[in-house]
Amino acid sequence: MDFILEGLVRALDLLLSGDEVTFSAVTATLQSSVLAMIAALALGAPAGFCLGHFEFRGRRALRLAVDTALSFPTVVIGLIVYAFLTRRGPLGEWQMLFTVPGMAAGLALLALPIVIAHTAAGVEGLDRRLRLTALTLGAGPLRLALTTLREARFAVILALAMAFGRVASEVGIAMMVGGNIKWHTRTITTAIALETGKGQFAEGIALGIVLLAIALVVNLLLVLLRRRMA
Repeated sequence: MDFILEGLVRALDLLLSGDEVTFSAVTATLQSSVLAMIAALALGAPAGFCLGHFEFRGRRALRLAVDTALSFPTVVIGLIVYAFLTRRGPLGEWQMLFTVPGMAAGLALLALPIVIAHTAAGVEGLDRRLRLTALTLGAGPLRLALTTLREARFAVILALAMAFGRVASEVGIAMMVGGNIKWHTRTITTAIALETGKGQFAEGIALGIVLLAIALVVNLLLVLLRRRMA
């Protein structure tokens, strides 16, 4: 137990002293996570609305594919993104491999099915009379979509909370696409794995505390947003 207590003391010291290595990993994590969440919300909310609102051929198969993607192995997502972003890949000229935007692209793919599935479920659970009422009042397609998403806002907020949890705690994608480069693409999770493997237990605890604090703050903000929107 002594080394655990010593690790906790050392971790607090690192955080309070503003250790540059520690906060470099925090910065990379926040940058990639925020970019990934913006992309996932921008693409996933409209896609979830269409999947939950419209009836079309192949809808059930598409819904099954989205639900299956929720449990897609993250290391496979990292492999696919790596193949696209490597110099020999179709997007190699963008030079996004081993960069924060490259990591964000992979993390966005991880978060996208979560946003789509929960948004679609929220839209499906709405009163069917909402669409008829909106159309009767003269709402166009865009206004109808915005009104429906507003009514399904709690499902969207839940999707964001779950997606952020997956994105912020991801290791495989961050390692493969980001490369775990110190001062550049080393995130909290990859740093925890690296430092703990080297026997630097205090650094791992410090980063773990920061990760828990970030998750707590994000969830508190989402709870406050939900209450305000209610």
